[in-house]
Amino acid sequence: MPSRPESGSAPVESRTTDPLDPLDLKLLQALQLDGRAPFSRLAEVLGVSDQTVARRYRRLHTTVGLRVLGMTDESRLGRQSWVVRLRCTPDAAEQLAAALARRPDTSYIGLFSGGTELMCAMKPRSSQERDELLFDRLPRTPRVISVSAHCLLHSYYGGPLGWLNKMRALDPHEEAALTPPPVATPADPVTLDAQDEALLAVLRRDGRTPLTELQSRTGQTESAVKRRLDRLLACGVLYFDVQHDRQSLGHSTDAMLWLTVAPSALAEVGRALAGHPEVGFAAAVTGRANIVAAVLCRDTGALYTYLSERIGGLAGVQAVETVLTLRQIKQLTYEPGR
Repeated sequence: MPSRPESGSAPVESRTTDPLDPLDLKLLQALQLDGRAPFSRLAEVLGVSDQTVARRYRRLHTTVGLRVLGMTDESRLGRQSWVVRLRCTPDAAEQLAAALARRPDTSYIGLFSGGTELMCAMKPRSSQERDELLFDRLPRTPRVISVSAHCLLHSYYGGPLGWLNKMRALDPHEEAALTPPPVATPADPVTLDAQDEALLAVLRRDGRTPLTELQSRTGQTESAVKRRLDRLLACGVLYFDVQHDRQSLGHSTDAMLWLTVAPSALAEVGRALAGHPEVGFAAAVTGRANIVAAVLCRDTGALYTYLSERIGGLAGVQAVETVLTLRQIKQLTYEPGR
């Protein structure tokens, strides 16, 4: 399947067995809250020196693949987001996953079900791009057995709210100091111009790119870059997410849950999932299962407890399909050969 290249980071794998200390965890959560906070600001809130923050940041970049990336909320641009499930022959899975990972409109690609199922989040920029992939390329890809696409109808948790927000590494005062003001919800979809797109393209590769570099790489003045950056953040089109090795935090079991919920209980179950510490993403979707959730647990025993006690206790849940992630191919970005 043809694909378009994208610069980024390698598939997220375990890079270190050394446990992270409390300051590492605080820094990770702080960056999830404010991805562009200067080291001086982070140091002030965390009560350490600028040099300590910079040193920890560089070390985490090397040991756990820490990256801060600028992402776009497609719903605020009037675009649809999809979760696509593909069943294929085992010999085709990795090649297909790599082809999908190279596309800039995909993220969170994983291998499931003994290597015969792929799942990916897809954000096509137009209905034409969506149809080209779902109706043309994927069905005609050799050794693909089936394709099912599920449109996200409503997000309960995810986007700017990541799993790191639930770590509770920061104390309430530290968290409040770094939490940005709430974003406005525009009445109509936001329209981006070419200069917005150029700015977002740079931030997509490195969300902490300095203003001076943003200026030189987009051909805009520094003041214009700052105004555009502030506007995109204020309307919620732009947010920052943190890519990292999850196993370094002591959580080795990653799974997708497909829940079939009574329509009258859909909103209540979604809100409950958003509050669960294990859930990094939850949304209502089209299809037989009407809620999909990504969960992260310490081990399979913890996953069993979560399913039997937390999910099992939710009124309105009629069925649950649990699919373990065998290997994550792409989290937010992907770079082959690393």
